[in-house]
Amino acid sequence: MPPTTPLPLLLAAAARRLPTTAPLAVRALSTTPHPLYRQPRVPASTLPIPSASGREPAIPPYPLGPRQTYHQSNTGLYGSARIRFGNRVSERNEIKTRRAWRPNVHHKRLWSASLGVYVRTRVTTRVLRTIDKVGGLDEYLLGIKAARVKELGPWGWRLRWRVMQTPSVRARHAAERVRLRLPAREGVDYAAVPEGMEAEGLMEETEGMLAREEEFVIGEEGKVGFMAEEQPEGTSMKK
Repeated sequence: MPPTTPLPLLLAAAARRLPTTAPLAVRALSTTPHPLYRQPRVPASTLPIPSASGREPAIPPYPLGPRQTYHQSNTGLYGSARIRFGNRVSERNEIKTRRAWRPNVHHKRLWSASLGVYVRTRVTTRVLRTIDKVGGLDEYLLGIKAARVKELGPWGWRLRWRVMQTPSVRARHAAERVRLRLPAREGVDYAAVPEGMEAEGLMEETEGMLAREEEFVIGEEGKVGFMAEEQPEGTSMKK
């Protein structure tokens, strides 16, 4: 009669023959931002691109406040898109079933000419068409109409503020003020205005007229100073 094997040895041998499975990997808690909003550094600038959380105290608050419905739209360029609700109706028995239509949102890298980098953001297809129509991300953000400001949302408002701090946009606004013959603003480098605008001469003349308490006369014949209305050749304001 062959010798019997102890029970512990039999159990150990059976365990060695069974297939082994690796332990499940546990995801560690991370506080780093989502890769979507890991923005690049702006060349030759110390101001970073704002975050989607909106914790930068230097940026003026969004005048319309955060959106109370569809909170996801506060962290992207969603325009006026919202979640829409309705019914799915069967063709045979006309049975209604509730359903929802979500906006077509994509993760994109949009080029900003003033910043010189690609900006990562969530954006809807409708806003993408608008950006392509107006000529780029900067033109979309710098829109002056009330409807455009309403479409931007909190994230677009903070991105708009960052674009407005770039030298190219500041020079563009300075040239626009000169074209409209408005007074100078403190902290604006008028030397960066493109040639042909003659910003410095107009600003010096304006300051001199204010110091002498002269009146700004519009359309006075023979006066070619500030706010002088241009008249066609061969015409006169005198009647």
